[in-house]
Amino acid sequence: MTAVVSDVVAAGPLTALWIWSRRNKAAALGGLLVVLVMLSALLAPWLAPHDPLEQSVLNRLDPPSAEFLLGNDPYGRDILSRILWGGRVSLFVSTSAVLIALVVGSAIGILSGYVGGPFDRVVMAMMDVLLSFPSLIMGLLVVAMLGPSVGNLIFAIGLTAVAPFARIARAPTLVIKEREFVEAGRAMGFSHLRIMGVHILPNVASEVLVMGSLWLATAIRTEASLSFIGLGVRPPTPTWGGMIREGFENILDAPWLAVFPSIAILLVMLGLNLLGDGLRDATDPRLRHE
Repeated sequence: MTAVVSDVVAAGPLTALWIWSRRNKAAALGGLLVVLVMLSALLAPWLAPHDPLEQSVLNRLDPPSAEFLLGNDPYGRDILSRILWGGRVSLFVSTSAVLIALVVGSAIGILSGYVGGPFDRVVMAMMDVLLSFPSLIMGLLVVAMLGPSVGNLIFAIGLTAVAPFARIARAPTLVIKEREFVEAGRAMGFSHLRIMGVHILPNVASEVLVMGSLWLATAIRTEASLSFIGLGVRPPTPTWGGMIREGFENILDAPWLAVFPSIAILLVMLGLNLLGDGLRDATDPRLRHE
């Protein structure tokens, strides 16, 4: 085992990534799916065959064809182009929300675990209150109060994920703060901020990043759910959840309207969960194969 690890470390980042992907094919497949979906969204201006907002009465509810590969919606807009452009909105909202929750939640968890005592108990009680609400219900309440917009949607989804990140960062902090190198830092006169940022944060980063990949899938699902019930980005801006809602009214006559956006959500969520499971196995010594 030691020889294998030494070879991977000495091989360089690209070779190490290749070795890891061969040992965990499911995670490699998940990473490939995520990369393909994200690239298709980023390159939507060049990949989309039509304007996602262009309407055509003549092509209203047309089925998939050679010109419109995934068909047209009730306004004659190209489904493929709207999926590609909708991915930009859905992934931007979800990724921004998870990044905010990761930073804020990790900071709260590390600070709470490091300080301990009554401060830790009060902070964790507040996190327990947030955890008592399902993510969709919490997001629904926040967006309903603030109104549907991109900023409010990011804030609502990010708020639902702060408590899990705080919990996942606090647990290892309680152990690491008692380790010898942290005690040595205190003896040398290092500030508490330096100890938390330089000595504790790198040791909890792997667990937080794995949590981030898994919660990104949850954020995408939450954004799609809020858009489905009309609390997402306002139309005609395409989003995956909004497209499913529009297609639901014609599910019997034109099922492709809802099926193809659903497949896009399924692929990215499947990829993120496979990738997250692989990263968890790679970072947890108890789950590594000998």
